[in-house]
Amino acid sequence: MSRRPLIFLLASNTISITGNVFTMLAVPWFVLETTGSTTRTGLAAFASMLPVIISATFAGTLVDRLGLRRSSVLSDLMSGLIVAAIPTLFLTTGLSYGLMLALLFVRWLLATPGDTAREAMIPDLAERGRVSMERATAAYDSVYRSAQMAGAALGGVLIAWLGPTALLFVDGATFLSSALLVHFGVPQFVHETSEPGVGRYLHGLKEGMSFLWHDRLQRWAVAMILVSNLLDIGLSQVLLPTYARDVLHDSRAFGLLLGAVGAGSVVGSIIYGAVGARLPRRMTFAVCFLIGAIPRPLVLAVGAPFWIAVVITFVAGLAAGAINPLLGVMQFERIPARLRARVLGAITAGAYAGMPLGGLLAGSLADIIDLKATLLLFTLIYLLASMPPFLSRAWQEFDRAKPSSGAAPKQDADDQREEIEHK
Repeated sequence: MSRRPLIFLLASNTISITGNVFTMLAVPWFVLETTGSTTRTGLAAFASMLPVIISATFAGTLVDRLGLRRSSVLSDLMSGLIVAAIPTLFLTTGLSYGLMLALLFVRWLLATPGDTAREAMIPDLAERGRVSMERATAAYDSVYRSAQMAGAALGGVLIAWLGPTALLFVDGATFLSSALLVHFGVPQFVHETSEPGVGRYLHGLKEGMSFLWHDRLQRWAVAMILVSNLLDIGLSQVLLPTYARDVLHDSRAFGLLLGAVGAGSVVGSIIYGAVGARLPRRMTFAVCFLIGAIPRPLVLAVGAPFWIAVVITFVAGLAAGAINPLLGVMQFERIPARLRARVLGAITAGAYAGMPLGGLLAGSLADIIDLKATLLLFTLIYLLASMPPFLSRAWQEFDRAKPSSGAAPKQDADDQREEIEHK
């Protein structure tokens, strides 16, 4: 069996995620340059975040119906065309602010189906290439995090060199390249089918939500990540820059703290890919979640020297790097193949649901009870959110015997029997 399709998928995802970062960097600069309004820049950011949550909720079923490979290709193709349309219209016929918001909304509405489809391909391509699920999910997460870091650095250089308008053209080209890699490098999947009709779509949507709701372990995991993501957004977008400005009086400290956790996460994902298959899953997840969450706000709240804060933040990133690969293993072993995209979409929607409130919560608390008290409160909430793997019986299921190499997970085997009986 060849690992080439998995490599093509990882390469495609690297380019697509880099394109997403380019969009997030180029659009605010573009809006500021063309309108000069910070309020309109904020509205553009809102138009970019809201559709991701909406799409994650409803697009998974559509991905399952269209097929994983086709959904990935169409998502990137349409994203590339829409992103390129923004500077094209601006330079030719003109681009109103309202039309730009509409294009941004549709562009991000299309992004999540592609991300979901590529993630859902991992189990099949890992099995085809005889790669363990731990290594495959770690590779996917490492690539994702690396692309975010590299994309941010490269995007900043390109904005300074070419300007935001030209960067949007480059951004469009990244999505077209990603679509071509999947189209020519990743095979069609046997279980991909098309189920026409609105009734079937609504049934599929309900089926995915129902599966997630009745899986206690994954329900706990989504709840933990929902709280963690909400706090992470507040910490990174509000509390860290406020700490850098008001306590350290140096904006570079903000970048160093973000860079430390990002670099640690990449290294942590790589380490987990190398040794993860030999580690107990539940305790590894529990300890990594605890270490990845609590020290970051706590070290700032106690006023530790900055170099200690950077080191501890890097260590927290190391631990956090194992979380997404572990969650990926959990999901791919428990979700039947025919439900994979719709359940992953429901998981993404749940995990992202609190993110728009994270910055608002952090900013409001910092104004009301001051920065240090807010950091301590975030530490306490992180601690409470970290407890379920230690205390809940549902998490014992995470340590159940894994399927033997090459064998289908129990859920998939049951699903296959149901399909045979149905036929």
